[in-house]
Amino acid sequence: MAQKQWYKGAVIYQVYPRSFQDTNGDGIGDIKGIIDRIDYIKSLGVDAIWVSPFFKSPMKDFGYDISDYRDIDPLFGNLDDFDELIAQAHQRDIKIIIDQVLSHTSDQHQWFLDSREDKTNDKSDWYVWADAKPDGTQPNNWLSIFGGPAWQWEPRRGQYYLHNFFAEQPDLNFHNPEVRKAVLDNVEFWLKKGVDGFRLDAINFCYHDAQLRDNPAKPPEKRQGRGFSEDNPYAFQYHYYNNTQPENLNFMQDIRALLNKYPGTVALGEISSEDSLATMAEYTSGGDKLHMGYSFELLTNDYSAEYIRTTVSTLEQRMTEGWPCWAFSNHDVERVASRWSQGEKIEPQQCKMLTALLASLRGSVCMYQGEELGLGEAEVAFEDLQDPYGITFWPNFKGRDGCRTPMPWDAADAEQAGFSTVKPWLPVGDAHKSVAVNTQDQDKDSILNAYREFMAWRKDKNVLLEGDIEFIETQEPVLAFYRTLNDTKMLCAFNLGAQTNELTISDSVSSKHNEISHHTAELNNNTVTLPGFGCFYATLN
Repeated sequence: MAQKQWYKGAVIYQVYPRSFQDTNGDGIGDIKGIIDRIDYIKSLGVDAIWVSPFFKSPMKDFGYDISDYRDIDPLFGNLDDFDELIAQAHQRDIKIIIDQVLSHTSDQHQWFLDSREDKTNDKSDWYVWADAKPDGTQPNNWLSIFGGPAWQWEPRRGQYYLHNFFAEQPDLNFHNPEVRKAVLDNVEFWLKKGVDGFRLDAINFCYHDAQLRDNPAKPPEKRQGRGFSEDNPYAFQYHYYNNTQPENLNFMQDIRALLNKYPGTVALGEISSEDSLATMAEYTSGGDKLHMGYSFELLTNDYSAEYIRTTVSTLEQRMTEGWPCWAFSNHDVERVASRWSQGEKIEPQQCKMLTALLASLRGSVCMYQGEELGLGEAEVAFEDLQDPYGITFWPNFKGRDGCRTPMPWDAADAEQAGFSTVKPWLPVGDAHKSVAVNTQDQDKDSILNAYREFMAWRKDKNVLLEGDIEFIETQEPVLAFYRTLNDTKMLCAFNLGAQTNELTISDSVSSKHNEISHHTAELNNNTVTLPGFGCFYATLN
């Protein structure tokens, strides 16, 4: 039999370093903080840690604007600290995945500082430069995700440069082979350090349309955001030309060829396109591109069984070769405990059910720090905001700070909840302090301990890790599907609502009781009774 690929069915725990654990008393989390909490992460039963950016950066976008791809920002530590993190993680059989932000750099990166000087220097064609129109306006109608035109005037060259994100994040010109080589060399630097893989940020944004054609307008009824505010003008266009170009597929093959030199390493691509599911399938096809695709399709406000079923089924139909990765939360969207809550109060049972649901879909799983605690979106006052995106769109859209507040470790620390000894870069959420790790550790029925129990139970269920998925037609708010691997078939059923619901099945099961103890659903006479936010697992005969 072929050896199992470790990433298939893996649970990947996302650490946002700024907000995980501060060890040097500056109010900002650091790499040593991840090391200090590595045994906690191990206790969660996860397979890998995805570490959000820690590279040298002016921090205009909190590390997603990189000025040196081969060094660590002093805020987070140094390269020796990172080597220690890898060593400590590997001792515990935990993989390390790091962010790579390849489509753009910081405007303080030496490449850009050189490129902007004139049109003849060695780096002059390393970024996307274009002349103004005769009236001095931008080269075309492309827009930045963070609001306004995607072009910034640079007086040194007398040209505009492209930035799909903030103006401080100029886009690299991947049509230049020297750029591709330099980018891959930076990736290999971290492979040589022993990382196990990469989460590739905005990977479908590497190439732009070389003809700089205008994006067509999108009708109002189709202006739905994926990770951005729907009143953002970015939603007013079909983004056919500023990202997801056909040339990008060759670059995906280049990345895979590099990773193949380092057996066991993987690439997880973040994909946000006009049809993200189709792009995920394309970017993971053929066994010669990305290992996994990751999108915003389940990071939306739609919590219906129909939406989840349709989204996953559509990807299954399209992704016949690749491997999906699903998430309900990350550092860019409102936390799922708040986003999908059925009232003002977060229900612990719903949080437990959502963990089980996410980890039962076919694919790998990204879990965002604090999701295991049932953390909701924190309220951050306008004067405490750090995210320029939220400051720009306040109050209609409050940005990303509410999901980035510090992890609560110690309920006895009324101010910083054990995150730091000083005022942190963002305030600890008031509601988070009562559900701190040390409090939940001591409660056998807590969300945290249910998370641990479920992940431990799932660990040896190969049918959940690698099996096929087949959805059952159900009435709202019940979602149900079969997972099948060889001769094993498992029924997975979830009540997305707060009231008791029933599911009638025709299968014969090996047990009338749920296979996981923290959910009380039972089967009687082919009817599964699901309490509010309950779930049911049974192996079929």
